[in-house]
Amino acid sequence: MLSYRHEFHAGNFADCFKHTLLLQLLEGLRHKEKPFCVLDTHAGRGTYGLDSAAARKTAEYQSGIARLWAAESLGPELAAYRQAVVSLNSGGGLRVYPGSPWLAHARLRGQDRLLLCELHPGDYPPLKQLFSHDHRVAVHQRDGYEAVGAFLPPPERRGLLFMDPAFEDRHEFDHLLDTLQRVHRHWREGIVAIWYPIIDREPSARFLRRAAATGIPGLLCVELGLAAYDTPLGMKGCGMLLKNPPYQVDEALARWLPELLALLGAGAAGNTRIEWLTAA
Repeated sequence: MLSYRHEFHAGNFADCFKHTLLLQLLEGLRHKEKPFCVLDTHAGRGTYGLDSAAARKTAEYQSGIARLWAAESLGPELAAYRQAVVSLNSGGGLRVYPGSPWLAHARLRGQDRLLLCELHPGDYPPLKQLFSHDHRVAVHQRDGYEAVGAFLPPPERRGLLFMDPAFEDRHEFDHLLDTLQRVHRHWREGIVAIWYPIIDREPSARFLRRAAATGIPGLLCVELGLAAYDTPLGMKGCGMLLKNPPYQVDEALARWLPELLALLGAGAAGNTRIEWLTAA
């Protein structure tokens, strides 16, 4: 446990997918003046140097954010994501990648709050330091699943639960399903976003079937696949299970998800999925 380090994978295809979608969810919350709260349960460091030894070792960002960085033109959603990355890189070069805490913080207004949880002893201190100047942000070195019970529902009532675990625990999908059900019982109006990898197809497919069987309304499944799921080795794709996504998120996804797939060079083996598992 706690062996996963995202610095090896920052800016890869999965980050492009999950962070474009994260920005879309945050924009949905910003449409109303009322304050909102974001809880990021597995926050990481906040930012990642792409010139670090870890990033250079895998160079996964080269087939992810680097392709969007170099693209001549992008649709509005992917352009907003790229601009968020550009804003962290003064001088024109791609050197630093923003994690979900940085992206969420950049979308906060004066009345909004951000709660960040990170257990790893190597990632918690830089995360704490990154936001030490901002009273709107609280950084906790605690288990993200436990934090859900402690912090939700928030006083604002409006908000987003963003869950991006490392999947080191073989029972991760069980924990996520339990959390989804618990949040639905106590915070029905909240938006929930749960990221998951697709390595072998069956574990995530079973998770989605079980989520749909709960009868929780408004569950939207979104997936990006770069290779056929029956090919051996490696992460072939990833997905996000959304509860209560903002209005017309599915329509926007239908625009930018195929665009992202094409930019990532998946070819004929690539695929996307946008499916309502339960009616809103």
